[in-house]
Amino acid sequence: MRRNKMFSNKYFRYSVILILGIFVGWIFFHPSQKNEEKHDHSADTLQGITTEQNTIWTCAMHPQIRMNEPGDCPICGMDLIPLAQSSSISVDPAMIHLSKEAAQLANVMTSFVTKEKAVKEVRLYGKVQADERLLQSQVAHIPGRIEKLLVNFTGEQVKEGQKLAEIYSPELITAQQELLETSKTKELQPELYEASREKLRLWKLTDDQIETIEKSGQVKSIIDVVSNTNGVVTTLMVNNGDYVSQGTALFKIADLSKVWILFDAYESDLQFLSKGGKISFTLQALPGKEYKGTIVFVDPVIDPVTRVAKVRVETGNASGNLKPEMFATGIISSNLAEYRNSVVIPRSAVLWTGKRSLVYVKQPETEEALFKMREVELGPMLGESYVITDGLNEGEEIVTSGTFSVDAAAQLEGKPSMMNPGGGKVSTGHDHGAIQNQSSETQENSKIQSKGSPDLKIDVNMDFIMQFNDVYDGYIELKNALVASDANKSKQATLKIQQTLSKVDMSLLKGDAHTKWMGLLDNMNLHLKAISSSGVIENQRTSFAGLSDALYAAVKTFGLMGKTVYYQFCPMAKNGKGAYWLSEIKDIQNPYFGKEMIDCGEIKETLNY
Repeated sequence: MRRNKMFSNKYFRYSVILILGIFVGWIFFHPSQKNEEKHDHSADTLQGITTEQNTIWTCAMHPQIRMNEPGDCPICGMDLIPLAQSSSISVDPAMIHLSKEAAQLANVMTSFVTKEKAVKEVRLYGKVQADERLLQSQVAHIPGRIEKLLVNFTGEQVKEGQKLAEIYSPELITAQQELLETSKTKELQPELYEASREKLRLWKLTDDQIETIEKSGQVKSIIDVVSNTNGVVTTLMVNNGDYVSQGTALFKIADLSKVWILFDAYESDLQFLSKGGKISFTLQALPGKEYKGTIVFVDPVIDPVTRVAKVRVETGNASGNLKPEMFATGIISSNLAEYRNSVVIPRSAVLWTGKRSLVYVKQPETEEALFKMREVELGPMLGESYVITDGLNEGEEIVTSGTFSVDAAAQLEGKPSMMNPGGGKVSTGHDHGAIQNQSSETQENSKIQSKGSPDLKIDVNMDFIMQFNDVYDGYIELKNALVASDANKSKQATLKIQQTLSKVDMSLLKGDAHTKWMGLLDNMNLHLKAISSSGVIENQRTSFAGLSDALYAAVKTFGLMGKTVYYQFCPMAKNGKGAYWLSEIKDIQNPYFGKEMIDCGEIKETLNY
């Protein structure tokens, strides 16, 4: 009876239904242990996908950049690429691994090492000069007064036997009178007669002229001066009315049917030059035409100031196109017998620190871009290539383009590199792996040297740095020419710098670096043009000051390789305003005054690269 009341109670019935519903729901919707395991595996899979997608993104041109997501490089604006992180490749810890995408975007190219015939290309600069053996001085053979000049300006072409001047000579009149007197008694006093004739012969009168005087019985008061050679009057030394003595030079005449090409050869190039060597040369005034010649003389003495020796080439000039003082550029290809069948690699493959020379060798028998640094011994430089005497074997594959990009990646990963041969701390992206390996003293010097810098230093492609090194070397040659106060040599050095600048590959620079270089290039070319167009040493020195400022800014912005640069200052230059210059030596050699004040100046800054 009581139980029936419980079931009849509606609240009780509701409670039982609720409990049954919860139980049924638990049976159908509660996950089994198997389902739980399946769910856990899915989570693990998702977590693995997330891990794989957590890729490091870097820039091919600036490997120091590390990002957790794709985007643009904050330095150059290029698209970031994924950094290959293949754990399946077992490699030497010193090797550098680049993804195919990174290698392509960084323009990393490789070539196989081959053995070649070592041919050294030597480039020389010089000028056309008159053949010294064909120079003539036209002199007065009799004392008197210049009555008339028939050739009265320099540059006039004359022929042998041509009448050049007339001389009035009282002594000639006396000598002719003696001849006429002795001719009357020549049968009785033949010695006196012959003596009077010989006197006239010594004054360059011909036998026909003497016979004419005897037959006519008339005394000539004027004697003609005739040319004894063909050529061009280079110097006019008298004027109408001048009195001259016997032997006085009246004209200087140069026969230009043959000329010399005198080249300047630095002592480092002399080992590749020898008498009989073949040379091809071009003239700045006659573009597009190439001349061939043979070295006939190499000066055995080096000029103590310019540090060059003269190399002479002789050539015909029947057309007269080759004129003295024309600038010439010569190229000699010298076969280096001692390096026959040697390993030769492109210059762009070598990283040179001043003490060590390095290349990056691609590991064989693998499709992966795996590179390892190797130190090599350099032989002579052959224009755009080097002879390798030790460190490489024929058939090995090396990096020939983008070498600096590979080295930068090595620095950032703390592996052996150009600036850090032992490997070590990984670069974080701001010091580019260069400053971290310097001594504390060098770092302190770098801080001091940074003061007053016209621009913050920009890290650029090493191939560009090597090309810029050549520009700096040309500048030093120009500076030394100004120290020697040689306006002609400074013009030659300027032309060499202009040629070197034209060969600098600006495509190696990106973004802000490219913009800065273009501005500095325009500035340097402006001053170089002013120097090359002037033959006055004072004007050249004024333009040299502007060139030095522009080059200093370029050096501070882009840097050099294996150089110590002394930034020097003379307070007396430019009329007391002062001027700077760059020097490869610590001693002061003032390019603004030369020997007049050779040691005027001081070192303002020392740059070590």
